[in-house]
Order: sequence, then structure tokens, then C-alpha cells
Amino acid sequence: MHLFINALAASAGGGLTYVRNVLPYLAATSNLKVTIALDPGLREEFRGLTGIEFVELQIPVARRFWYEQRSLPGILRACGADVLLSTGNFALRHCPIPQVLLSRNSIYLSSDFYRDLLVRREYRMWIDAHLRARLAKRSISWSDITVAPSHAFAADLKRWTGKPVQAVHHGFDGEAFTRNPGPLQRNLEDKLKAAGDSPKLLFVSHYNYYRNFETLIRALPLLRDRVPARSPKLLLTCHLQPGKNPGAYDPSTAAELIRKLNVQDLILELGSVPYEQLHQLYARADLYVSPAYTETFAHPLVEAMATGLPVVASDLEVHQEICGDAAVYFPKFSAEILAESIGRILGSMDTAKQMSQAGVRRAQHFSWKLHVERILAICETVLQNRIRATELVAR
Repeated sequence: MHLFINALAASAGGGLTYVRNVLPYLAATSNLKVTIALDPGLREEFRGLTGIEFVELQIPVARRFWYEQRSLPGILRACGADVLLSTGNFALRHCPIPQVLLSRNSIYLSSDFYRDLLVRREYRMWIDAHLRARLAKRSISWSDITVAPSHAFAADLKRWTGKPVQAVHHGFDGEAFTRNPGPLQRNLEDKLKAAGDSPKLLFVSHYNYYRNFETLIRALPLLRDRVPARSPKLLLTCHLQPGKNPGAYDPSTAAELIRKLNVQDLILELGSVPYEQLHQLYARADLYVSPAYTETFAHPLVEAMATGLPVVASDLEVHQEICGDAAVYFPKFSAEILAESIGRILGSMDTAKQMSQAGVRRAQHFSWKLHVERILAICETVLQNRIRATELVAR
């Protein structure tokens, strides 16, 4: 089978994490030819992979959807691909070959997200999100089959579109995740040393609205009051300054909230941390927290559990599906219960140890190898279905 992967949207976050992890397994699969379209800026990252053909296309984000609709069908025909795997939420309307769509963006279904945009007076982004939601909804009809990374999100998509959606969990590979033994970058190490022996809370994400940074920030002064002797430090893998993050999200509200609450001393803005060094950062933290108000899978939750970090997460169905009983959950906009939950774990070594052990066990449920096997089985099914349909028409 010749599999063509459209990864032009994989520029940051979960999309990039996905491509990083599945390509090595695809490259090692026998009787499989793989071609992937991606931004030239990512090509160097996969330089060591053999058995993968790369189509490097530098397309501005604003033009990407229309470029894909016009140009990808011709590219697919020219390279002789059998199946298209679309990884970026949008499918080709007139795809010349069977198409599997990976849908992994929950903001289009989130009433909280649209309400948040209006509160922030992000009217242009509100309109853009609604337009993209219409395209994402239609894309599910255009594909042969749609795959979601969790059962909870698959159910949401099915209710939204009335179309069947399969759930295939994303994976985790502990050996690959911790493969790089090198130390953290010097600037990161210096910032962590500045935190001293304070308990360290970690949140791995670039800044965006749906990750709900503001609720986490509002919890910090409450947490300082609960643990005055050793005020916890929040480690962020982003900078809360305009222009310092991918995408169009403006962190000014979060930055102003930090000043208003006077919690600058409780936050360490580490900035972007290289993926191959993330395991070092998890190992230096005491607790992982995810306040997101909408989500489809959340790779950092699995990474944190595998590293043995206790997890506190908002009470989304997706979070509960991924973490099970290995996490403590709080109402997604309650800074008070978030602070209480964190304080309770930091105040009990037994609780933290039990959660750590449960997290390590839970993380073992996720496998990139199994994920790739299931995706390839789905691709093979849609290919055979198309072949049978063609044969019936020919008769």
C-alpha cells in the first residue's frame, strides 16, 4: 500500500507531536510506501528516517486549505498513492483516492470557546472559527472514514455531524520519549535553579485561550495562602508576551492578570522547550496540571503520568478517559477547587506516591505502535472497499 500523509498543518502542538511519533513506526513497516507532505521547516527533524518520501510545500496558513483543495489531488495522482491520511482536521472534497481523516480539534464544537472569544472581543477570530467549523463538519462527510483520538471526542463528532466516527487513541513510547540523555539547555537549567526547593507545578503548552491559563493563574494566590512556607512555582513552556507563541492568541489578558494578582514571583516562563528535552523537565517537576476547558486527547497528560507525576486536570470527559483514576479532577473554571486539589496532593506524600504509581500504570495503556497498526488497518479497509466498489461498477 502507498500511503500519502497530508501533514501541512503540523506546525506545533499535538499535530507536530503526532507526526514526530508515527513516522518512525510507518518507516519500519514492511510492504508499505509512505509519502508525506509537510512544511520545509520540519524536514531536518526527520533527516535520519529512511523509507519515507517527503514533499516539501511552504504554504501560508491563510491559503493552506484552498491550496490543498486545488493542488493535492494532482500530487496524489502523480505519485500514485493508494490512500490519503489527512491529519489536519480538513479533508479533500474531491479526493481521487480513499481518504482517512484525523479530526483532533475540539474548539469547533466548544460553546466555551466561542463564549470566551466574545468576552475577549475577538470578533474576527469568532467569525473565523465558525467558518472553519463549517469546513471541518463538511470534511467528515467528504472523507471515507473519520478517526478521533478519544472515544469522548468521537462521540461529540458523531452527535455534531450524524456521521460514524471511529476512536483510536494516540500513543506513547517511553523509550523514544526519554532517548535523549543530554541535559537541559543552560538557560532552562538556570531558571529552574532560581526556583530553589519550591514545589514545581508544570503545564506544557504554548499559550492559547482554550487551555484556560487564566483559571490556573487565579489559583496561584489561593495556593500561596494554603502553603505559605513553600509557595509552589508554576512552570510554563511559553512566554506570555504578544508575538512569542504560534497562532494568533493574545496573552495580554493572562499577563495583566498576573500583574493584578501580584503572582509574578510564582511563575517561571521557560519558553519553548525542545521536544527531545521535555522528559528532563517532567522529571524536575512535582505535579502536572491541565486546566483546559476543551480537549481531544492531551499528549502531555500521558507524558506526565509515564514520568510519575501526579496529575490534576479539569473534569473534561476526555481527561477522565485518558487518565482514569490516576488523576484528580476539578471543575474547569474553579480556581478555588483547583488550588485545593493541588494543595491536598502537595501536602500528602502518600497521596502523591499513590497517584504517581497509578499514573505510570495508566500510561502503559497507550502505544504508538498499536496506534499505527490500527490506522493502517483502517487505511487498508477503505482501500479494499474502494476496490470492491470499482469492481462492482465495472461489472
